[in-house]
Amino acid sequence: MVNNKNNINKLAMPSAAKIINERNLNIDHISGTGIDGRVTKGDVLQYLMEVNTSKKSKTQNSNNKTTKNNRKGNGMDILVPVLGESVVEATVSKWIKKEGDFVEVDEPIVELETDKVTLEVPASVAGTIDSIVVSEGDTVEVGALLGVIVEGERKTQSPKAKTIINNDKVDEVIKTNKVSVLPNNLNSDVIRKSNNQDLEERVPMSRLRLAIARRLKEAQNTAAMLTTYNEVDMTALMEMRNNYQDNFEKKNGVRLGYMSFFVKASIDALKQFPAVNAEIDGNDIIYKNYYNIGVAVGTSQGLVVPVLKDADHMSFGETELTIANFGKKAKDGSLGISDMAGGTFTISNGGVYGSLMSSPILNPPQSGILGMHKIQKRPVVIDDKIEIRPMMYLALSYDHRIIDGREAVSFLVRIKEIIEDPRRLVVGA
Repeated sequence: MVNNKNNINKLAMPSAAKIINERNLNIDHISGTGIDGRVTKGDVLQYLMEVNTSKKSKTQNSNNKTTKNNRKGNGMDILVPVLGESVVEATVSKWIKKEGDFVEVDEPIVELETDKVTLEVPASVAGTIDSIVVSEGDTVEVGALLGVIVEGERKTQSPKAKTIINNDKVDEVIKTNKVSVLPNNLNSDVIRKSNNQDLEERVPMSRLRLAIARRLKEAQNTAAMLTTYNEVDMTALMEMRNNYQDNFEKKNGVRLGYMSFFVKASIDALKQFPAVNAEIDGNDIIYKNYYNIGVAVGTSQGLVVPVLKDADHMSFGETELTIANFGKKAKDGSLGISDMAGGTFTISNGGVYGSLMSSPILNPPQSGILGMHKIQKRPVVIDDKIEIRPMMYLALSYDHRIIDGREAVSFLVRIKEIIEDPRRLVVGA
């Protein structure tokens, strides 16, 4: 059934209507949870996930008849778990275990990668992996069958099997150590080219890296992105930090950093200039009267942005503890989708890598991002005298479609005022 386009636009939010038109969906089958029953983007994604899961279940039911006949003992399906809000599929990045391996309860079996996080699927029972039905690199949907575990105890290996395995290892070593002889008359350029090709490595981009690439390019193509700069004297903040560092650490169990001050300064500025905390949805501007501040963290897999939820209600201690926990999770790959959802404004600190100045790229659909940089001593004029001060360049990238230049510059000046005199946070000046 083809929907009337005007009717769709009337009953659905702009972003939802776009997906409905692109996929030729019947809006009558989608339940709306928005104002006056309007269909939101989340409603459409939820509908698509339910449809895909239903189709997958029908396919699996027909395939499971064959699978069950091949199982030994009590087979338990390994299924793709719920991946989070609006995430309906993942890529099988790595099989941690292989067919025939024994696994304990809650032992990781397979690693899945979504647009936002990498997660491990654990074993629900102790037993042996009887079959694996998807390969590394395959795309799977929520509820899809990954493999089968046959419940049971670990089997001991027979001496005969051990002998065969040892003999195979010996053969492998012999093959590996064979010396290949090249003819003397081969052209040296041909050999050099061949050697260079041997040094090249082609690997597929991870789902996270693809998502990062897509979102960054989307930000450049969609937003009217502009960056304004300023510099801030860090003398007062560094002095306050040094004076209260020991007491703060004893009370809160974490060191006092600079990030918590910039989070608080950003919230103060966002309250004065709400457009920086807003986003565009179709022809509408959504002003957000809450402050979820994303803190960009670099990992070996790429940049992730965990979010400080309701950061305006956090103390300095809670802010620093949460940021420290995010850093630990990012290193061991345990950040969840909920940790990175719902951000309204982002802060990126390139200074930890030594960056003196940069232009940060927006994190869609947000309209503003603050860039911190390296603290460097520079000569500045103070009361007509040249002094050496610890200075930091600040950068604010913003979407010029909804944020005027005056607002952007004033926003950054407000942050500068607070950082140069942190007492403003206490007295509200």
